[in-house]
Amino acid sequence: MFAAIHDTFGEPADVLTTRETDTPAPAAGEALIRMVLSPIHNHDLWTVRGNYGYKPELPGAIGGSEALGIVEAVGEGVDDTLIGKRVTAAGFHGAWAEYFTAPAAGLLPLPEAISDEAGAQLIAMPFSALSLLETLKVREGDWLIQTAANGAVGKIMVGLAKARGVNLLNLVRREGAAEELRETGAENVLSTDDADWQSKARALIGKAGAVSAIDSVGGELGGQLVELLGKDGELIVFGTATGQPLTMSSGELIMKHITVKGFWGSRVSGEMAPETRVRLIGELVQLAAKGQLPLDTGGIYPLAEVTEAMKAALTTGRGGKVMLRP
Repeated sequence: MFAAIHDTFGEPADVLTTRETDTPAPAAGEALIRMVLSPIHNHDLWTVRGNYGYKPELPGAIGGSEALGIVEAVGEGVDDTLIGKRVTAAGFHGAWAEYFTAPAAGLLPLPEAISDEAGAQLIAMPFSALSLLETLKVREGDWLIQTAANGAVGKIMVGLAKARGVNLLNLVRREGAAEELRETGAENVLSTDDADWQSKARALIGKAGAVSAIDSVGGELGGQLVELLGKDGELIVFGTATGQPLTMSSGELIMKHITVKGFWGSRVSGEMAPETRVRLIGELVQLAAKGQLPLDTGGIYPLAEVTEAMKAALTTGRGGKVMLRP
Protein backbone atom coordinates (compact mmCIF):
# COMPACT_ATOMS: atom_id res chain seq x y z
CA MET A 1 0.00 0.00 0.00
CA PHE A 2 1.00 3.65 -0.33
CA ALA A 3 1.33 5.91 2.71
CA ALA A 4 2.62 9.36 3.72
CA ILE A 5 5.76 8.51 5.69
CA HIS A 6 8.52 10.43 7.48
CA ASP A 7 11.86 9.06 8.61
CA THR A 8 12.92 12.16 10.54
CA PHE A 9 11.18 14.95 12.45
CA GLY A 10 10.89 18.28 10.68
CA GLU A 11 8.63 20.52 8.66
CA PRO A 12 5.87 18.31 7.19
CA ALA A 13 6.28 19.61 3.63
CA ASP A 14 9.99 18.76 3.80
CA VAL A 15 10.08 15.36 5.52
CA LEU A 16 6.90 13.59 4.39
CA THR A 17 7.06 11.42 1.27
CA THR A 18 4.59 9.00 -0.28
CA ARG A 19 5.94 5.50 -0.79
CA GLU A 20 4.98 1.86 -0.57
CA THR A 21 4.94 -0.03 2.70
CA ASP A 22 3.37 -3.19 4.07
CA THR A 23 -0.38 -3.29 4.59
CA PRO A 24 -1.03 -3.80 8.31
CA ALA A 25 -2.99 -6.74 9.68
CA PRO A 26 -5.57 -6.16 12.42
CA ALA A 27 -4.53 -7.45 15.82
CA ALA A 28 -6.98 -8.71 18.40
CA GLY A 29 -9.55 -6.02 19.10
CA GLU A 30 -8.68 -4.06 15.95
CA ALA A 31 -10.16 -3.52 12.50
CA LEU A 32 -8.45 -3.00 9.15
CA ILE A 33 -9.94 0.01 7.38
CA ARG A 34 -9.60 1.20 3.79
CA MET A 35 -9.09 4.94 4.03
CA VAL A 36 -11.47 7.22 2.13
CA LEU A 37 -10.58 10.62 3.58
CA SER A 38 -8.22 11.78 6.33
CA PRO A 39 -7.92 15.37 7.60
CA ILE A 40 -4.67 17.19 8.36
CA HIS A 41 -4.95 18.54 11.89
CA ASN A 42 -2.57 20.98 13.57
CA HIS A 43 -1.61 18.31 16.09
CA ASP A 44 -0.70 16.03 13.18
CA LEU A 45 1.71 18.69 11.93
CA TRP A 46 3.22 19.11 15.39
CA THR A 47 3.63 15.33 15.63
CA VAL A 48 5.58 15.23 12.36
CA ARG A 49 7.78 18.01 13.72
CA GLY A 50 8.42 15.98 16.87
CA ASN A 51 6.90 18.67 19.09
CA TYR A 52 3.71 16.97 20.27
CA GLY A 53 2.87 14.92 23.35
CA TYR A 54 3.10 11.74 21.26
CA LYS A 55 6.29 10.94 19.34
CA PRO A 56 6.12 8.13 16.77
CA GLU A 57 8.95 5.68 16.29
CA LEU A 58 11.33 6.54 13.46
CA PRO A 59 12.12 5.75 10.71
CA GLY A 60 8.98 4.81 8.81
CA ALA A 61 6.34 6.73 10.77
CA ILE A 62 3.00 7.18 9.00
CA GLY A 63 1.25 10.47 9.76
CA GLY A 64 -2.38 11.19 10.55
CA SER A 65 -4.66 10.50 13.49
CA GLU A 66 -8.24 10.58 12.16
CA ALA A 67 -9.94 9.15 9.09
CA LEU A 68 -13.12 7.89 7.52
CA GLY A 69 -13.08 4.58 5.71
CA ILE A 70 -14.61 1.19 5.03
CA VAL A 71 -13.94 -1.77 7.32
CA GLU A 72 -12.20 -4.48 5.28
CA ALA A 73 -11.31 -7.03 7.98
CA VAL A 74 -11.41 -7.49 11.74
CA GLY A 75 -9.09 -9.05 14.28
CA GLU A 76 -9.81 -11.65 16.92
CA GLY A 77 -12.66 -10.78 19.24
CA VAL A 78 -14.25 -8.19 16.94
CA ASP A 79 -17.79 -8.56 15.59
CA ASP A 80 -17.44 -9.34 11.87
CA THR A 81 -20.69 -7.50 11.10
CA LEU A 82 -18.49 -4.38 11.08
CA ILE A 83 -17.00 -5.50 7.75
CA GLY A 84 -18.24 -3.30 4.93
CA LYS A 85 -19.45 -0.50 7.18
CA ARG A 86 -18.47 3.14 6.70
CA VAL A 87 -16.86 4.29 9.92
CA THR A 88 -14.85 7.15 11.34
CA ALA A 89 -11.98 6.75 13.78
CA ALA A 90 -9.74 9.12 15.72
CA GLY A 91 -7.06 9.06 18.38
CA PHE A 92 -4.88 6.47 16.63
CA HIS A 93 -1.77 6.82 14.45
CA GLY A 94 -1.12 6.01 10.80
CA ALA A 95 -4.24 7.41 9.11
CA TRP A 96 -2.45 8.82 6.04
CA ALA A 97 -2.32 5.51 4.22
CA GLU A 98 -4.44 3.46 1.87
CA TYR A 99 -5.13 1.10 4.78
CA PHE A 100 -4.82 1.51 8.53
CA THR A 101 -5.73 -0.37 11.69
CA ALA A 102 -7.59 1.11 14.66
CA PRO A 103 -9.20 -0.21 17.85
CA ALA A 104 -12.63 -1.53 16.92
CA ALA A 105 -14.15 -0.22 20.15
CA GLY A 106 -13.46 3.34 19.02
CA LEU A 107 -15.03 3.06 15.56
CA LEU A 108 -18.17 5.06 14.90
CA PRO A 109 -20.47 3.83 12.10
CA LEU A 110 -22.00 6.81 10.33
CA PRO A 111 -25.53 7.40 9.07
CA GLU A 112 -25.98 8.25 5.38
CA ALA A 113 -27.02 11.80 6.31
CA ILE A 114 -23.40 12.60 7.22
CA SER A 115 -21.13 13.19 4.22
CA ASP A 116 -17.65 11.71 3.87
CA GLU A 117 -16.14 15.19 4.23
CA ALA A 118 -17.98 15.82 7.50
CA GLY A 119 -17.56 12.31 8.86
CA ALA A 120 -13.80 12.29 8.29
CA GLN A 121 -13.36 15.17 10.75
CA LEU A 122 -16.27 14.48 13.09
CA ILE A 123 -14.39 13.25 16.14
CA ALA A 124 -11.04 14.93 16.81
CA MET A 125 -11.82 18.65 16.60
CA PRO A 126 -15.59 18.64 17.29
CA PHE A 127 -15.17 16.20 20.17
CA SER A 128 -12.32 18.29 21.59
CA ALA A 129 -14.48 21.42 21.36
CA LEU A 130 -17.47 19.76 23.01
CA SER A 131 -15.29 18.12 25.67
CA LEU A 132 -13.71 21.49 26.39
CA LEU A 133 -17.09 23.21 26.69
CA GLU A 134 -18.24 20.39 28.96
CA THR A 135 -15.34 20.95 31.39
CA LEU A 136 -15.52 24.76 31.57
CA LYS A 137 -17.05 26.65 34.49
CA VAL A 138 -19.19 28.66 32.08
CA ARG A 139 -22.94 28.02 32.16
CA GLU A 140 -26.02 29.26 30.34
CA GLY A 141 -26.06 33.06 30.25
CA ASP A 142 -22.34 33.40 31.14
CA TRP A 143 -19.68 34.91 28.89
CA LEU A 144 -16.98 32.80 27.26
CA ILE A 145 -14.09 34.24 25.21
CA GLN A 146 -12.23 32.30 22.54
CA THR A 147 -9.25 33.22 20.39
CA ALA A 148 -8.60 31.76 16.92
CA ALA A 149 -12.37 31.82 16.47
CA ASN A 150 -11.99 31.39 12.71
CA GLY A 151 -10.18 28.06 13.13
CA ALA A 152 -11.80 24.64 12.94
CA VAL A 153 -12.44 24.35 16.68
CA GLY A 154 -13.44 28.00 16.92
CA LYS A 155 -16.14 27.70 14.28
CA ILE A 156 -17.47 24.55 15.91
CA MET A 157 -17.52 26.28 19.30
CA VAL A 158 -19.75 29.02 17.87
CA GLY A 159 -22.52 26.49 17.23
CA LEU A 160 -21.99 24.53 20.43
CA ALA A 161 -22.06 27.63 22.65
CA LYS A 162 -25.22 28.89 20.96
CA ALA A 163 -26.92 25.53 21.47
CA ARG A 164 -26.13 25.67 25.19
CA GLY A 165 -27.11 29.32 25.67
CA VAL A 166 -23.58 30.54 26.39
CA ASN A 167 -22.60 34.08 25.33
CA LEU A 168 -19.48 33.82 23.18
CA LEU A 169 -16.96 36.54 22.31
CA ASN A 170 -15.04 35.50 19.19
CA LEU A 171 -11.54 36.92 18.69
CA VAL A 172 -9.50 36.71 15.49
CA ARG A 173 -6.24 38.39 14.49
CA ARG A 174 -7.29 40.07 11.22
CA GLU A 175 -10.25 42.25 10.32
CA GLY A 176 -10.62 40.29 7.10
CA ALA A 177 -10.99 37.11 9.14
CA ALA A 178 -13.53 38.85 11.35
CA GLU A 179 -15.65 39.76 8.34
CA GLU A 180 -15.46 36.21 7.00
CA LEU A 181 -16.53 34.81 10.36
CA ARG A 182 -19.46 37.23 10.62
CA GLU A 183 -20.60 36.07 7.19
CA THR A 184 -21.00 32.56 8.58
CA GLY A 185 -23.50 33.90 11.12
CA ALA A 186 -21.16 34.25 14.10
CA GLU A 187 -21.90 37.13 16.46
CA ASN A 188 -19.73 39.21 18.81
CA VAL A 189 -16.68 39.00 16.56
CA LEU A 190 -13.70 41.29 17.17
CA SER A 191 -10.28 41.54 15.56
CA THR A 192 -7.31 42.02 17.86
CA ASP A 193 -5.59 44.17 15.23
CA ASP A 194 -8.19 46.84 16.10
CA ALA A 195 -6.46 49.15 18.58
CA ASP A 196 -9.71 49.53 20.52
CA TRP A 197 -10.72 45.85 20.64
CA GLN A 198 -10.34 45.49 24.41
CA SER A 199 -12.68 48.42 25.12
CA LYS A 200 -15.23 46.96 22.72
CA ALA A 201 -14.86 43.59 24.43
CA ARG A 202 -15.49 45.08 27.87
CA ALA A 203 -18.59 46.86 26.56
CA LEU A 204 -19.98 43.53 25.33
CA ILE A 205 -19.11 41.44 28.37
CA GLY A 206 -20.01 43.93 31.08
CA LYS A 207 -18.40 44.80 34.42
CA ALA A 208 -18.67 41.30 35.85
CA GLY A 209 -16.27 40.00 33.21
CA ALA A 210 -16.17 36.65 31.47
CA VAL A 211 -16.31 33.37 33.39
CA SER A 212 -13.98 31.47 31.04
CA ALA A 213 -11.52 32.18 28.24
CA ILE A 214 -9.86 29.82 25.76
CA ASP A 215 -6.51 30.79 24.26
CA SER A 216 -5.13 29.09 21.17
CA VAL A 217 -2.69 31.86 20.18
CA GLY A 218 -0.21 32.51 23.00
CA GLY A 219 1.98 35.53 23.66
CA GLU A 220 0.61 38.71 25.19
CA LEU A 221 -2.95 37.86 24.18
CA GLY A 222 -3.17 35.48 27.13
CA GLY A 223 -2.61 38.36 29.53
CA GLN A 224 -5.20 40.47 27.72
CA LEU A 225 -7.73 37.68 28.15
CA VAL A 226 -7.01 37.54 31.88
CA GLU A 227 -7.85 41.25 32.08
CA LEU A 228 -11.28 40.49 30.59
CA LEU A 229 -12.04 37.70 33.06
CA GLY A 230 -14.09 38.29 36.19
CA LYS A 231 -13.35 37.13 39.73
CA ASP A 232 -12.54 33.42 39.96
CA GLY A 233 -12.37 33.23 36.17
CA GLU A 234 -10.41 30.61 34.27
CA LEU A 235 -8.03 30.76 31.31
CA ILE A 236 -7.72 27.52 29.37
CA VAL A 237 -4.66 27.11 27.15
CA PHE A 238 -5.81 25.09 24.15
CA GLY A 239 -3.05 25.83 21.64
CA THR A 240 -0.22 28.16 20.68
CA ALA A 241 -0.53 29.42 17.13
CA THR A 242 2.28 31.94 17.60
CA GLY A 243 4.57 29.58 19.49
CA GLN A 244 5.23 32.42 21.96
CA PRO A 245 5.12 31.94 25.75
CA LEU A 246 2.16 33.38 27.60
CA THR A 247 2.72 36.74 29.30
CA MET A 248 0.32 38.06 31.90
CA SER A 249 0.09 40.26 34.97
CA SER A 250 0.64 38.47 38.26
CA GLY A 251 -1.49 41.16 39.91
CA GLU A 252 -4.52 40.20 37.82
CA LEU A 253 -4.01 36.53 38.65
CA ILE A 254 -3.71 37.19 42.37
CA MET A 255 -6.45 39.76 42.88
CA LYS A 256 -9.04 37.90 40.80
CA HIS A 257 -8.04 34.36 41.86
CA ILE A 258 -7.65 33.38 38.22
CA THR A 259 -7.05 29.73 37.33
CA VAL A 260 -4.78 29.00 34.35
CA LYS A 261 -4.62 25.45 33.04
CA GLY A 262 -4.01 23.49 29.88
CA PHE A 263 -6.38 21.27 27.93
CA TRP A 264 -5.12 18.29 25.95
CA GLY A 265 -8.00 16.56 24.20
CA SER A 266 -6.27 13.16 24.00
CA ARG A 267 -5.84 12.98 27.77
CA VAL A 268 -9.34 14.25 28.50
CA SER A 269 -10.83 11.71 26.09
CA GLY A 270 -8.79 8.89 27.58
CA GLU A 271 -9.87 9.72 31.13
CA MET A 272 -13.52 10.42 30.28
CA ALA A 273 -16.23 8.19 31.69
CA PRO A 274 -17.64 5.89 28.97
CA GLU A 275 -21.20 7.14 29.49
CA THR A 276 -20.06 10.75 29.07
CA ARG A 277 -18.19 9.91 25.88
CA VAL A 278 -21.22 8.15 24.42
CA ARG A 279 -23.46 11.11 25.29
CA LEU A 280 -21.13 13.70 23.74
CA ILE A 281 -20.51 11.70 20.55
CA GLY A 282 -24.24 11.17 20.20
CA GLU A 283 -24.73 14.92 20.45
CA LEU A 284 -22.14 15.49 17.72
CA VAL A 285 -23.66 12.91 15.38
CA GLN A 286 -27.07 14.52 15.72
CA LEU A 287 -25.69 18.01 15.04
CA ALA A 288 -23.71 16.77 12.03
CA ALA A 289 -26.69 14.91 10.59
CA LYS A 290 -28.71 18.14 10.82
CA GLY A 291 -25.93 20.12 9.14
CA GLN A 292 -25.40 22.23 12.25
CA LEU A 293 -21.64 21.63 12.54
CA PRO A 294 -19.33 23.69 10.27
CA LEU A 295 -17.20 20.85 8.91
CA ASP A 296 -15.99 22.30 5.62
CA THR A 297 -12.96 21.23 3.63
CA GLY A 298 -10.06 23.38 2.49
CA GLY A 299 -9.14 21.06 -0.36
CA ILE A 300 -8.69 17.33 -0.97
CA TYR A 301 -5.32 15.97 -2.16
CA PRO A 302 -4.24 12.45 -3.13
CA LEU A 303 -1.55 10.82 -1.01
CA ALA A 304 0.82 11.21 -3.95
CA GLU A 305 0.60 15.00 -3.49
CA VAL A 306 1.34 15.00 0.23
CA THR A 307 3.86 17.87 -0.05
CA GLU A 308 1.28 20.12 -1.71
CA ALA A 309 -1.30 19.05 0.88
CA MET A 310 0.99 20.01 3.76
CA LYS A 311 1.68 23.42 2.23
CA ALA A 312 -2.07 23.97 1.82
CA ALA A 313 -2.71 22.94 5.43
CA LEU A 314 -0.20 25.55 6.60
CA THR A 315 -1.77 28.33 4.53
CA THR A 316 -3.72 30.88 6.57
CA GLY A 317 -7.28 31.74 5.64
CA ARG A 318 -8.22 28.35 4.19
CA GLY A 319 -11.92 27.54 4.28
CA GLY A 320 -11.72 24.27 6.22
CA LYS A 321 -9.67 21.18 6.87
CA VAL A 322 -7.29 20.08 4.13
CA MET A 323 -7.73 16.34 3.54
CA LEU A 324 -5.88 13.43 2.01
CA ARG A 325 -7.40 10.64 -0.05
CA PRO A 326 -5.85 7.45 -1.52
